[in-house]
Amino acid sequence: MENGAQDGPLDGFDRKILAELAKDGRLPVTELARRIGLSKSPTQARVRRLEAEGYILGYRALLDPEKLHRDHVAFVEVRLTDTREAALSAFNAAVMKVPEIETCHLIAGQFDYLLKIRCRDMRAYRDILAEVVSNLPHVSSTSTHVSMEAVKDAAL
Repeated sequence: MENGAQDGPLDGFDRKILAELAKDGRLPVTELARRIGLSKSPTQARVRRLEAEGYILGYRALLDPEKLHRDHVAFVEVRLTDTREAALSAFNAAVMKVPEIETCHLIAGQFDYLLKIRCRDMRAYRDILAEVVSNLPHVSSTSTHVSMEAVKDAAL
């Protein structure tokens, strides 16, 4: 690879960089370098390589769902009438268009998908379930689990 970048598994410095940036993606490179024990230039080169190799997908702000009136969370088990590739693709494409669906996972088990839906309150959730989720392609049934409290909620 160019510029001395390595290809392959991550070393200890790479892992430290990822851990620090996962906690604070706005960390200045000079402070990041200090925390991991490298100088600025090699730290910056490693961050660029981690980005280029897809270990770092991007940076974003963490928003307060309560202040945005989106603190109601429901997890929805979804069963489909058809699980052939075309049906899964149609469902996946439709889910991408629904802003209230925060995450969507294809599941191996008793149901086909697990959705995390975030909205204003139970009334808004009922509307989303009835008017949106139930009308997604190939949905046969759903089962809802309402979150009472997020004990731990972190991407990584």
